[in-house]
Amino acid sequence: MTEKVKVVTLGCEKNLVDSEIMAGLIHGRGFQLVEEKEEATVIIVNTCGFIDAAKEESVNTILDMADLKQTAKLKALIVSGCLTQRYKQQLMEEMPEIDGIVGTGDFDKINHIVDEALRGKKPILVGNPVFNYDQDLPRKVSTPRYTAYVKIAEGCDNACTFCSIPIMRGSFRSRSMESIVSEVEQLASQGVKEISLIAQDSTNYGTDLYEGFMLPALLNKVSEVAGIEWVRLHYAYPGFFTDELIATIASNPKICKYIDMPLQHSVDAILKRMRRPGRQKDARELVRKIRENIPHVALRTSIIVGFPGETKEDFEDLKQFVRDMQFDRLGVFTYSKEDDTPASRLPDQVADEVKEFRAHTLMEIQREISNLRGGSRIGQEIDVLIERYDGRSDVYIGRSQYDAPEIDGEVYVSNAQLKIGEIAKVRITHSYEFDLSGEVVA
Repeated sequence: MTEKVKVVTLGCEKNLVDSEIMAGLIHGRGFQLVEEKEEATVIIVNTCGFIDAAKEESVNTILDMADLKQTAKLKALIVSGCLTQRYKQQLMEEMPEIDGIVGTGDFDKINHIVDEALRGKKPILVGNPVFNYDQDLPRKVSTPRYTAYVKIAEGCDNACTFCSIPIMRGSFRSRSMESIVSEVEQLASQGVKEISLIAQDSTNYGTDLYEGFMLPALLNKVSEVAGIEWVRLHYAYPGFFTDELIATIASNPKICKYIDMPLQHSVDAILKRMRRPGRQKDARELVRKIRENIPHVALRTSIIVGFPGETKEDFEDLKQFVRDMQFDRLGVFTYSKEDDTPASRLPDQVADEVKEFRAHTLMEIQREISNLRGGSRIGQEIDVLIERYDGRSDVYIGRSQYDAPEIDGEVYVSNAQLKIGEIAKVRITHSYEFDLSGEVVA
């Protein structure tokens, strides 16, 4: 009997790419991929272990899937990803429901793990996270046919004191430009129009392979692939955001005028304890330079509140910084005390209720800013990638180049006959909370 396999992905888009490769390997093995968990004889849970909330979600998902051994057809439950890389022994000892474990550097061997688990052997394969994406591996893309993520590097060398990614993903290692372009060409041949380039630290791309910052060259190469209309950049580490990169984004019409650049905080003393690059004046200057050189650019950043030692005065500074910077989008995270990170050993840990209050306060400030920024686009003509049709309201729904998949706003388009996956020029007529609406320009 052919085994039926479901892959469950938790966490970030980088994890999603790993899951898509595992799905491709599973499919190539001759197993059947299924959507419904009740149909699966094998389930692979690709976990996230970045912060406490993600770890809790991963554990709960594993337990939920394990119940299917009694209520459905499940024979083998495999766990992969960041949680297994950090806690392989604890998981196997405390969760006997798990039948096999594979780490972030070994998921290309998923078929072997599945075979061993089905034989009742409880395999564990968690080595050093040194997986090389230059390998020619199959991939079953799970995103809509017109958009896909491409991982350009793995790991991170920045050693932020709050972050466990180097523990789970290893040191920074770029893919070769040739392998990235080859993958983009393959995706374009399947109808993909939007490529989102991802890494833990995308702006550092190429420094380990080519002895220089090669992201601008990579962006241009990817944009030259026939069929690709949008190239989107994620996770731009501010310390390596060069003038050449700004000029490349500004001058290349296929590169989305969208920058996702995590700044994490505004207070110099906290940035120093976080081991983040530069100081507040550097962030302000970088944002000024980006906006001056890239008209209509959309800026997204992320902020951590409640880092050890963050005072009331520090938080007031952070609120003013957010008001001054007027980011288009902002993600706010409460500091999570992660095992084996330097920040976990710092004094003056902030109480959970204080962290939650500060996160809520900051998001309320940002809500007003995002609405104002959205309203400033009324009257503009922008390109919109059409993603679905709402028959009840008779509107098409899509995203502009200023909105990333899944995390940002949408554009509602009325009085039009459009196709899913096409890019239409739309004149914005209204702004709602995080969303826009308009009509197609004839």
